[in-house]
Amino acid sequence: MRVEGVGPRGRPGGLKGALAGWMMRSLPAVFRVLRAVSPVLRIGDTVVVTRYDDAREVFLNDDAFAVPYARKLDVIMGGQPFFLGMRDTSDYRRDTAAMRTVVRSDDLPTLAAEAGRLAAEAVRAGGGRIEVVNDLVREVTFAVLGRYFGVSDPPDGDLRIWASRLFEFQFADPGDDPDLRAEVDAIAPALRAHIQGLIEARRASGAFGDDVLGRCLDRQSRGDPGFSDGQIRAALTGFVVGGPPQPPMVVPQALEQLLRRPAELEGARKAALAGDDALLLGYVLEAMRFDPLAPTLPRVAVRDELIAAGSRRATNVREGATLLVAFSSAMMDERRVPDPRRFNPRRLAHEYMHFGHGLHTCFGLQINHAILPMMLKPLLERRGLRRAPGPDGHLRKRGAFAERLEVVYDPE
Repeated sequence: MRVEGVGPRGRPGGLKGALAGWMMRSLPAVFRVLRAVSPVLRIGDTVVVTRYDDAREVFLNDDAFAVPYARKLDVIMGGQPFFLGMRDTSDYRRDTAAMRTVVRSDDLPTLAAEAGRLAAEAVRAGGGRIEVVNDLVREVTFAVLGRYFGVSDPPDGDLRIWASRLFEFQFADPGDDPDLRAEVDAIAPALRAHIQGLIEARRASGAFGDDVLGRCLDRQSRGDPGFSDGQIRAALTGFVVGGPPQPPMVVPQALEQLLRRPAELEGARKAALAGDDALLLGYVLEAMRFDPLAPTLPRVAVRDELIAAGSRRATNVREGATLLVAFSSAMMDERRVPDPRRFNPRRLAHEYMHFGHGLHTCFGLQINHAILPMMLKPLLERRGLRRAPGPDGHLRKRGAFAERLEVVYDPE
């Protein structure tokens, strides 16, 4: 089952696309005003939260403000529960604990090295010019994480396309686009069947291997809880859908921000050449702060709850209300983020909320921290890194998704 076009569908082009792009570019200024005059803004049944303290409060109060992901996850997973859509229950704790035994912190150096190696190969093959979104970041991300998870390309499709469409459906489709849903209704069962086939083939082989799938099957063979076929299939589906589509969004956006700041680009280059990967990560995270993964993350109130209690902005949120937690705005809140409009690659970890906060912090946070800078490192090490001439040398987006960015550099 084939679907055309690598990457998410995104919003349409033309006038509607231009208007959507303008609105996205205007949000930082809108949030700056809201933080000052209406930091908790109620619009009908929607509450927009813009300050750091309030965003953190909502993220940490899962008892009152739950993730709204279960409805679409049911479509993707075929009804099999997955912890992204769960409350803080015994099932949530069992499933996340199980997966942390197979997605391990001691894998991070290997993942980082593999991402760096493949990125260096892509940069060498480019011969002085490369398209960053697809030919560098998407290719490297899906190669590294696909092998790590143990999920290969399906024989009748492209994992990059399938995962990106499902990611868009889950996280960037508030209007329930019927055309996208039609694709999802074909892709989701095909992906589940593909992963189930991989599970059965690996188990039948008797050689589990040391990727995530193999570790899951090893645990299953011991009778450990949390490793039924359905749970393994849901976890691998969730990892494929939630993980690899993120770097092709945020890494090109980070590079675009560095290209706009020659001094910071040079600082990142020096960190890369010095092998200071921690500082290089700081440059990437700080560049992302100026154009993060998304402007907001949603929550839904499952009971009446007061936020910002005791302050002038205290707001009672009614059960059933939707909250848009503007974590992009929170990371620009001068009340908690010192001099937020200054580029500072040495900020403290708590000043960032790139991958959420609290119970539903991105499960792959540490993997992202390991591989994101390594995909840029080989580019930054090259002399003469600069935009390609013309419009291709400036980041182009389709809705929330990076679509194209070309750079040139001195070949070896």
